Amino acid sequence: MFKGSNTALITPMKNGKVDEAAFERLVEWQISEGSHGLVPVGTTGETPTLSHEEHKRVVELCVKVAKGRVPVIAGAGSNSTEEAIDLTRFAKSAGATGALHSTGYYNKPTQEGLYLHFKAISDAVDLPIIVYNVPPRTVVDILPATLARIAELKNVAGVKDASAKVERMSQHRLLIKKPFSYLSGEDATALGFNAHGGNGCISVTSNVAPRLCADFQNACLSGNWARALELHDLLMPLHDALFIETNPAPVKYAAWRLGLIESPECRLPLAPLMESTKKAVDAALAHAGLLKAKAAE
Repeated sequence: MFKGSNTALITPMKNGKVDEAAFERLVEWQISEGSHGLVPVGTTGETPTLSHEEHKRVVELCVKVAKGRVPVIAGAGSNSTEEAIDLTRFAKSAGATGALHSTGYYNKPTQEGLYLHFKAISDAVDLPIIVYNVPPRTVVDILPATLARIAELKNVAGVKDASAKVERMSQHRLLIKKPFSYLSGEDATALGFNAHGGNGCISVTSNVAPRLCADFQNACLSGNWARALELHDLLMPLHDALFIETNPAPVKYAAWRLGLIESPECRLPLAPLMESTKKAVDAALAHAGLLKAKAAE
């Protein structure tokens, strides 16, 4: 079962190209800081602007550096089912532990179309699938009854729920009748999600605060809700700041401020951050104890 703090990894870039050395260092640091799993080439990894060759290379690098120490859930989503199958086949051949699949964004499939999309992937590739429900980006919403139906497919192992509706967690548990990984896709609502019975998060914030995010998830998993709330309050300003502008621009800036990557650049159409956003991110990093307050001024 996938659980705990799973980092939705950024893809570092330098002079317009993927910075492979920085990415490898980031993966190693994530593991040393206690992250429970790694998720390369998701939305935070800028997959819409990566070529297929770059996408596959990043998966290869993540698997190579991880060396089986933590699960690697490779992003493989597409609004083309055939393309999603191809990316899943590659993830399996590269040695990934699982694959993350979003709904058919832009196409706006029906609930039946969503089911058939995930069924085709599950039937085609023998690799655990995490279903990614993120209505703000895809427009479509996987309803609880549809997810329960999808969960019956042989290779579907869990859900990343970024609907921000914490009640979905309880609704899912009551409908799904097999062992399942319930992962939040929203850092800010992960506390409530876990209180409803979730067992982890695919996190943006853990790119820059992996130890704190892992400690938070460990506290939730052990039922230490007082400690979990304390860590949540420490991280909450950062959860907010990293989404003032479109992800992953703020988290790349934060990673650069902490010296984790050499450049905060994203590919267009994502723009460099406004100065006001930079100040908010700096202040949130300082609040979490990750950046000295003077440096944040």
